[in-house]
Amino acid sequence: MTQPPDLTDREALIRHRARARSLSGHDPAMFLHRLALTDLQERLSEVNRTFTAPAVVSGFPDFWQTLRPDAVQVADDEVLALAQGAHDLVVHAMALHWANDPLGQLVQCRRALRPDGLMIAVLPGGRSLHELRTALAEAETQVTGGLSPRVLPMGEIRELGGLMQRAGFALPVADSLEQRVEYRDFSALLADLRASGETNALAARLRRFTRRAILAAAGAVYAKTFGAAQGRLPATAELVFLTGWAPHDSQQRPMRPGSARARLADALAVPEVPLPKDG
Repeated sequence: MTQPPDLTDREALIRHRARARSLSGHDPAMFLHRLALTDLQERLSEVNRTFTAPAVVSGFPDFWQTLRPDAVQVADDEVLALAQGAHDLVVHAMALHWANDPLGQLVQCRRALRPDGLMIAVLPGGRSLHELRTALAEAETQVTGGLSPRVLPMGEIRELGGLMQRAGFALPVADSLEQRVEYRDFSALLADLRASGETNALAARLRRFTRRAILAAAGAVYAKTFGAAQGRLPATAELVFLTGWAPHDSQQRPMRPGSARARLADALAVPEVPLPKDG
């Protein structure tokens, strides 16, 4: 069977993250990582469980050490440095969207869990940067008459939730939150992307600098189509959270169809009305 081409150029991604760490005056974790961290801390505080062997998969280990100082920090390589059954908590933090095999990453996380261990992944969802994708596509079409891969495609919440089921997690849940931020201009948005290591690392990208004419046109399209008051530019960030448990006999299971011993109408104390024969 032919292997699908890689989505991500891992060497370029590593370079971009290293540059993000070296940029002076910028927080390489950026606002989106801080938002994800705060939400994850709250979620974990609500779980009635004491975790003693946590692991965190990320591209920014120094930042994500804050989540659990006792956690093993693991790079988001294609093969994760996670021992089978070694952890009762695995967090995949803001890196799954760059994986060439996201399902494989989730399977590796599940195998690293002890029975009834918890996995939480957080990553940008499909609504993230939709304004930028629109502006760049229209600008490049205007200037060159064609399109090239420039912004990472991100999964929709239903698709990502389906991956959790395919990876073999019990009780999988997918939910999201959306954050809208504003920038003073187009260059400030691009600077924030560089400072977070989220610039174009697609394997199919053009291997040359983007023409100034394209960036100028993209800024104009962005301002015209999405511009807010005082000339500021909004950007949408969607965070998707995927939660699942390693299977264990103590967990609830759905009943088999037809195995119910009581009627729903009786439980609700309402009369039972048969469906029409045509459905």
